[in-house]
Amino acid sequence: MRSSQPRVRVSVLGAGAWGTALAAAAATHHDVCLWARDDDLIQSMSNHRCNKRYLPGLDLPASIQFTADIAQAIRHGSPTHPTQTRAIIILGTPVVGLRDMCGLLVQHLVAVNTAPTQFKTSIVWTCKGLDPLTSQLPHEIVLQALGGASNHYALGVLSGPSFAKEVAQGLPVALTIASLDESLREMVSEVFHHGPIRIYGTNDIIGVEVGGALKNIMAIACGIADGLALGNNARAALITRGLAEMTRFGVKIGADAATFSGLTGLGDLVLTATGELSRNRQVGLALGHGQSLADVLASGLTAEGVRCAQAVSSRAKALGVDMPITDAVCQVLFHQVPVKQAVSQLLAREAKSE
Repeated sequence: MRSSQPRVRVSVLGAGAWGTALAAAAATHHDVCLWARDDDLIQSMSNHRCNKRYLPGLDLPASIQFTADIAQAIRHGSPTHPTQTRAIIILGTPVVGLRDMCGLLVQHLVAVNTAPTQFKTSIVWTCKGLDPLTSQLPHEIVLQALGGASNHYALGVLSGPSFAKEVAQGLPVALTIASLDESLREMVSEVFHHGPIRIYGTNDIIGVEVGGALKNIMAIACGIADGLALGNNARAALITRGLAEMTRFGVKIGADAATFSGLTGLGDLVLTATGELSRNRQVGLALGHGQSLADVLASGLTAEGVRCAQAVSSRAKALGVDMPITDAVCQVLFHQVPVKQAVSQLLAREAKSE
């Protein structure tokens, strides 16, 4: 989606694989600033025009600005005048860092004289998961961190079936921007909807976040099944029943059931449960091959679904939602239940209507 309007100033806070990939995608048509707290990483990207740590071998557009100065980055993505509001801040931090990042954001927005009481600052987060301590979804973390001023921000989440490496390579991808603010949805579409990227809009923030979080748990389960060589039928059953589980949980807390048949539900679930680049599937495969979680993590393989599983299980129990696949994954991850025993327990559940 191209516009005759002036270019949008985009700040991406977080230079991991996904933040870097989004910065590269936006920089083809807009003014992008990419921030990381690591001075060495910023210096390396500036010198080599490549994120050797997270996206090695992939060149980054020459137009991207790199900085380790958080105030500079926030100023770049903030509206500086009521008639110059075409700016957006994208939070590329994981769930565990989202609360602190929002605190920094509020602090520096005031410091650069762009207080949200003057005009709205557009903020989009990209993390997938629940807070492992509070079981909160990302939007709940953001609203709590922003406090009473949250209604002065335009807020949204960008999600969907996407591997950072493929996006950085310029391969086709479809993503969803969820926000109650139509102007924010339009701006995100303008920033990213071009070339190989398609952007779809929705107002179902809860559904998009639930899909993004729970698909990681289901991908671990599918990886375990593949590691045990249980076959394609088992994988199809896990994906299908996993989708039902995601939908039950989401609808219980206010999501639209239809969201789970879209990109951030079924789409992201299929990608993460079957894709070779999926870290969550790789963790499941390792567990299915007989490795312990401690050994898997010690090897350097990390996945969002591990930290998310307990948070989802805890919240589901409080809500009275039946989550058999999530509970089975938690038994394997945290209670040393052998993978074959966990699978047997799932298969032993009594018959039910679909």
